Amino acid sequence: MTLDALLAEATASLVAAGSPSARLDAEVLLCHVLGVERTWLYTWGDRDADGEATGRFRALLARRMAGEPVAYLTGEREFWGLTLATDPSTLIPRPDTETLVEAALALATTSGGRLLDLGTGSGAIALAFASERPGWRVLGLDIRPEAVSLARQNAARHALANAVFDESDWFAALAGQGEDARFDLVVSNPPYIAADDPHLAEGDVRFEPRSALVAGGEGLADLRHLVAAAREHLLPGGWLLLEHGFRQAEAVREALVEAGYAEVASRRDLAGHERISLGRHPA
Repeated sequence: MTLDALLAEATASLVAAGSPSARLDAEVLLCHVLGVERTWLYTWGDRDADGEATGRFRALLARRMAGEPVAYLTGEREFWGLTLATDPSTLIPRPDTETLVEAALALATTSGGRLLDLGTGSGAIALAFASERPGWRVLGLDIRPEAVSLARQNAARHALANAVFDESDWFAALAGQGEDARFDLVVSNPPYIAADDPHLAEGDVRFEPRSALVAGGEGLADLRHLVAAAREHLLPGGWLLLEHGFRQAEAVREALVEAGYAEVASRRDLAGHERISLGRHPA
């Protein structure tokens, strides 16, 4: 069987299993097995498929047909032009979160400063920012040691020495550090899905860590905690930026205003939904 025929067979199987991106999934998995780029497949698709590689590909295909995310099957996902290692201990980086990176970069107008990324997971936000602002110091915190290990691995992979990662329950590790615990920018993509949200039983989300997805208070508990706690960790004039659900912008803006933040606003994601809300610590 040629590679083209193998891809056609796999694509048909994924379509039947309900994959919304069947051909892409098949190509990414086959490229992972073969260790090649997708452009290679377009050139050499008429080559015969190796038996051992075909077996490994079909094993991955079966897992994908059962719903397992491609990013976990290949162990990586691209975010902001960076190829990041992924595993089931962290969320899979998504394009909508690049809206948060864009907003943070727009506010980072000085040659140097400090950014704190809370609930950093794979380090995607912190590393994307660090790659664009080499003069800034970036700290990523996560309560899960396996996430911290993964983020450190990703930082080393891209030689981003201006980003460091540590274990912490939100701001807990910063207690008693004085001015070292205050930042120009604090960003987070915290859990914001309600426990009874039906989307938790659909798609890739079924395989992602529930602790990184679900929050109490109809999904708003962690967002409200960060709004309340972040002020003492922001420098005067510093900004808090939070990713949230597309129906939560108004509630987050209200929380920011009630907590005394200035210049409160929201930013829209690629689909036009209000995905990021932000506020400035009064100078």
